[in-house]
Order: sequence, then structure tokens, then C-alpha cells
Amino acid sequence: MDFPFEARCVTEREESPLEEGETVRVVGMSPTDPTLSQMFVTIEWMDRELGVPLEQLESIEANSNTDQAIADWQYWLDR
Repeated sequence: MDFPFEARCVTEREESPLEEGETVRVVGMSPTDPTLSQMFVTIEWMDRELGVPLEQLESIEANSNTDQAIADWQYWLDR
């Protein structure tokens, strides 16, 4: 993925403060270790940076490589 990019929250998650429809700027990969079912990205949110699950985001303004990486991750999770 190429950073930064704009994204929209598509689903609320217990481990994330984002609300559905909220837009954020994704600035990098989170230092949280990924698992087979969870990958975290770092976002700018309310004047700070925090990690949220990539699963809850869709890109708004991202290049094709980033869109493909997000689509691949969603495909993996849906399997």
C-alpha cells in the first residue's frame, strides 16, 4: 500500500472508535503485529494517530496498488 490515502469507515468495530461513514487519513501500517484475520493501519484521528483494523475501511482516494491491496485483504477475510 502507498501512504497516505483517504478512507471511509464502512463498519463499526468494538476495538476502534470510528463510526460508520467517518472519513480518515491512513498514514501507514500499524506496529501491531498482523494475524491471519487482523491487519491494522495507522490513521490520523482527532489530532492523534492510532491503529484501526484495515477491515473496517474502504479507500476513497488511493492509487490502484493500494486499492488492490485492500481488495486482496477483503477477499482473504471473506474466504
